[in-house]
Amino acid sequence: MTTWTPEDLALLAGAESLVLTAGVDGHPGVETGMVLVRGELYVRAYRGVRSRWYQAAQKHSHGQIRVGAVTRDVLLETRDTRPAHEIDAAYRSKYGQAAGALVTSPAAHAATIRIDPAPSAGRDCSPG
Repeated sequence: MTTWTPEDLALLAGAESLVLTAGVDGHPGVETGMVLVRGELYVRAYRGVRSRWYQAAQKHSHGQIRVGAVTRDVLLETRDTRPAHEIDAAYRSKYGQAAGALVTSPAAHAATIRIDPAPSAGRDCSPG
C-alpha cells in the first residue's frame, strides 16, 4: 500500500471536503466529507451501500480525488475498513455531533471507503 506524503496529509487535514470520482467513465464526482485516522483517508456514504458513488467505488476500486486545485489518482478500498470507532470519533470531531451522526450509523459503517494514493512514478499531487 502506498502512503500519503506529508504534503498530501497537510492538504487533506486542512480541507473540509473532497470530490471523489470512481472509475474512468467520466461521471461527475461527488463532494463528500472525509477524515484522516492514523494517516489514512476515509469517506462514508451516509445513505449506505446503495449509494451510487459507493457502488461505483466498489465496482472500479480506483478513481480520483480533488481537493481544491489538486487532483490525485487513488485506490478505493471497500473491504475491511477498520477502525470504525476511530473513524466515528474523527467525523464527530471534525463535523460536530449532529453531522457526525449521519456517518456513524450502521448503514454508513457498511459504506466506508479507505482512499489510498495510487502508486505512480511521480509522488506529488498535481494541479487539476
